[in-house]
Order: sequence, then C-alpha cells, then structure tokens
Amino acid sequence: MKIIENSIFPVGKKNDAFADYFVGQSYLAMLSTEQVAIGNVTFEPGCRNNWHIHHAKSGGGQILLVTAGRGYYQEFGKKPMEIHAGDVINIPANVKHWHGAAPDSWFQHLAIEVPAVEGQTQWCEPVSDEEYRALK
Repeated sequence: MKIIENSIFPVGKKNDAFADYFVGQSYLAMLSTEQVAIGNVTFEPGCRNNWHIHHAKSGGGQILLVTAGRGYYQEFGKKPMEIHAGDVINIPANVKHWHGAAPDSWFQHLAIEVPAVEGQTQWCEPVSDEEYRALK
C-alpha cells in the first residue's frame, strides 16, 4: 500500500514512543539528529497530535515544512489553518498549538526543532473529537 504519493523521505516506523501524545497513528523517521533535529512525521488520515508547547528560555520553537497531503495547524485561541504541501509554518517558542492530518488525507511534514536554551516540550490535552470534526 502506498501511503504518501511522491514522498522523497522515508515514512519511518510507527511512532510508538510518542503514541500517548497522538490521536490516531503517526510514523517517524529522524532525518537528522546532529546540529538541528529534523524528523519526518507522517500522519494517517484523522491523526493529530495533542496540544503542546515548545518551551524555551531563549531561541526554540519549531518549523514545519509540509511535504505531502492535507492537514491542519492551530495555535491556541486562534482559528485552525488548513495546510498543504509547500506550506511553511513557523511556531514560536512558548506557543500552545497542535497539527495533524485532515480526516480524509494522509499528511506529512518535516519537523525542525529550533535550537533552544532550556528547551523542552510540554504535552497537553488531546484535540477533542468535537473540535476536530468542526474543522472545515
């Protein structure tokens, strides 16, 4: 079964290490662990991660480079954005957010961890099914 059409990056293995922070199945292939961490994250249709915050004293945050499929990104208190291959999402440090696949589409992005002083990720509550079903 072809999961992602025309993907140039490996899908990787089931993202079991972070399964508690996702609704649905995701896959992770670490592309770089030196200098800057870059992971290729693939989401099955309907899969999304929990609300989370990339805390940092300085620097930090995350950059998402959408490589395939259709998904969503939302910052807490703002409307969700539909995102597609070619979109770049700059997520500042200390901003609560989530991202994931649309209900009917596989979704893939490169997650680039911006180097941080005292950086850590705080995982929060899941995006509720009610919130997710309300997406346009």
